[in-house]
Amino acid sequence: MTVESLLRDRRTASDPISTVTAPRVAFQGELGAYGDEAIIQQWDGRATATPSASFEQVVTDVATGFADLGIVPVWNSIVGEIEAGIAAIRITKRARSTTQILGDIHLIVRHQLLGLRGSVLADIRSVASHPVALAQCTGFLRNHPWIEAVPSYDTAGAARQLATSGPPSAAAIAGCGAAKRYDLSILQTDVQDVADNVTQFLIIARTSGQALETGHHSGSTGHVRW
Repeated sequence: MTVESLLRDRRTASDPISTVTAPRVAFQGELGAYGDEAIIQQWDGRATATPSASFEQVVTDVATGFADLGIVPVWNSIVGEIEAGIAAIRITKRARSTTQILGDIHLIVRHQLLGLRGSVLADIRSVASHPVALAQCTGFLRNHPWIEAVPSYDTAGAARQLATSGPPSAAAIAGCGAAKRYDLSILQTDVQDVADNVTQFLIIARTSGQALETGHHSGSTGHVRW
């Protein structure tokens, strides 16, 4: 089943959907992550971004009512399907959970190499980020073999940890939002492998009718098959 067919089924469903003008939206990671940026893009600042520790926790937060909505990344134009995100939604669907897919968001993802104030690229020896983000920056890492890639649970989490306790030789790969939030310098811009790097997030809600005004819905491209 494609995302496109899931969205079509939801639009033609007969059950009423109430409107929440300021939803709490769960995402995996910390404030400043790309999920946070996707929420800002979709709801124009009218939503409250609610950090969750994992993709599974995002779905649980929605199913239990802790969050009104959740977003989960499922596809990227460089690496293809994001298996961890897909698995989180598949597990709940198999368990007949109370979640449904409302739509999707397409976010342009631009990765920045972030360092402490005063750090320079030549001195960097390690860079931390989410494994999916690191996989989108293989060209940069190949061209800088002295920099060790260190997997982290989140892009913004890696930036926050760097700002809190990182040495000048450490860096993080994250977005401009994380750089601003954690007062880090951008040592090199756009280190992703291609310029048109796009991530697709699915928007999930409870099946009980808690669903939400989705602002700038861009329509599904049907990249993910269930």
